[in-house]
Amino acid sequence: MATMTAFRPRTLRVDGADVACLHLAAAAPRASVLWVFGSGGGFHGPAGGLYDRLGAALAPDGVTSLQVAYRRPGELGPCVADVLGGVAALVQEVPGPLALVGHSFGGAVVIRAAVASPWVTAVAALSSQAYGTERVGAIAPRPIFLLHGTDDEVLPAACSQDIHSRAGEPKLLLQPRCRHGLDECRDELDRELGAWLRGELLGA
Repeated sequence: MATMTAFRPRTLRVDGADVACLHLAAAAPRASVLWVFGSGGGFHGPAGGLYDRLGAALAPDGVTSLQVAYRRPGELGPCVADVLGGVAALVQEVPGPLALVGHSFGGAVVIRAAVASPWVTAVAALSSQAYGTERVGAIAPRPIFLLHGTDDEVLPAACSQDIHSRAGEPKLLLQPRCRHGLDECRDELDRELGAWLRGELLGA
């Protein structure tokens, strides 16, 4: 399966500044996913390139992917603005549902962005921090997917447990035995998140 080579560089303008992105356009788009990483920013995602793998796997079914690299990594407000800029671009280009996926710090970013944007239809937060997720309950009735390793050495699984306790329905929390980067549960993550995205975006 092709991974990062399927994506192409793209630049968005957000608040008058350039935001670096990677874009994978589906030939006949039906839905879209926007992916963001942790506090260090950048591309490709946890578990050795999760975003590349799932983006490539979903594209033949009509799902366009956009990976967003923050202009100011680690700063919650500006990072949310970057995601909302990506959401605006996808809404203009792709019909149908739109999901946000974020890892670690990025989990809080996508939760905040979903609260702010009615265009977001589903949210996935992986190994998420709890700070910045205070309004997660406002996402409901849109679905939220949470996954956190029980052996996370950076952010305890209690962070996602807390988010889950405050989120409205529908919600899902998976806790495999893996560390913060999710490498140890790569196959399970690909399978579970991929199936969830297909269900929410394509009804599959």
